[in-house]
Amino acid sequence: MSTKMRGRGTAIILAAGIAIALGGALAGCDGSKPLIRQDEGDKPGPFPTPDRPVADVVSARWSSEDARDRLREADKVMDRADIRPGMTVADIGAGEGYYTVRLAQRVGIEGRVLAEDIVAAWRDRLAERVARERLENVSVRLGEPADPKLPPRSFDRVLMVHMYHEIDQPYEFLWRLFPALKPDGLVVVVDAERPTRAHGTPPALLKCEFEAVGFTQVSVQPMPSAGGYLATFRATGPRPEPSGIRPCRMRPR
Repeated sequence: MSTKMRGRGTAIILAAGIAIALGGALAGCDGSKPLIRQDEGDKPGPFPTPDRPVADVVSARWSSEDARDRLREADKVMDRADIRPGMTVADIGAGEGYYTVRLAQRVGIEGRVLAEDIVAAWRDRLAERVARERLENVSVRLGEPADPKLPPRSFDRVLMVHMYHEIDQPYEFLWRLFPALKPDGLVVVVDAERPTRAHGTPPALLKCEFEAVGFTQVSVQPMPSAGGYLATFRATGPRPEPSGIRPCRMRPR
């Protein structure tokens, strides 16, 4: 995914998929109002510029699904993230849907998965896959580079796998993501322990950027089966005004 984030189903699949009851937050639309509402004039900013390079997007796929399954990658990530049946989960930077389809199986028919990408072609291919595999508990939608546009207080887990280093404006992205979590919800980040220009994020930098907008790190642990480490964060607040965010400064390595 890029926020430069990774990811043409039929119009019916896209419209109906978004309307699947995502814990009530994406349901109950009467046609007169958008499914995801934002305050009029909600244009906060400016946000600070990150003091680090941003990795280019190379591909929506970094390894075959069979190879990843042989390492039990998704199972181990979902286990450590404590993803359970009935949960509502956002898969940000879903790409071709490796995690999306496995999350759908894990949360079950009582759970919901919102799969999002900012690349329309990848979003469309994923929508086709969701329709083909009849994943009725999955919605697919297009996000924006600095705004995932997630409904507030809706998600038990927000999953970001090997995409954080591609976010152009991490402070704005995280600031806008903050309200989407339920009170006990977690953001789960999987990334490689290397510089952002080399398609990774140093754990200390990740922690600093999350904390700058009001998150608290809950855990960080090695995750070699997923090519790096897994870190979790909770929105403890207070969420600062954009002008009050103090950007993290990279140290020479």
